[in-house]
Amino acid sequence: MSETRSPREVSRALLDGITGGRFTELDRFYAEDAVVEMVFEPVGPRRVEGRAALRERFLALAGRTPLELDARNVVVRATEDPEVVVTEWDYHARNRETGQQETVANLQVLRVRDGLIVHSRDFHDHLALARLLGAAPQWATDPRAE
Repeated sequence: MSETRSPREVSRALLDGITGGRFTELDRFYAEDAVVEMVFEPVGPRRVEGRAALRERFLALAGRTPLELDARNVVVRATEDPEVVVTEWDYHARNRETGQQETVANLQVLRVRDGLIVHSRDFHDHLALARLLGAAPQWATDPRAE
């Protein structure tokens, strides 16, 4: 019988799956009734509920994103609550199509129960990601803009 992953192990495995581009496998880290909040998401939904909805979201990314992501400066912090970890990292991100590179700051608060994520609050630098994808507003890309 396999041992249940700790919150720290789940956090690291999720990040490894993302940076490895294994989007078709990511939903397996989440409970059936998981809730993911993307606090600073400027365009899409800021809350996704359920593994099935997360699976759809991840499948939409599979093979379609031109970004290469390399997680650096990864720090996973335990909290007083044994189910909760806070993970901080920077993506060294590169757009394969344009060659443009950017550092993208991230912070994620995970609640993991029985080896599965039941709740996640994600804080990503969506503006940096938008710049990489050529989707940022002009004021975010023009150094002369104020």
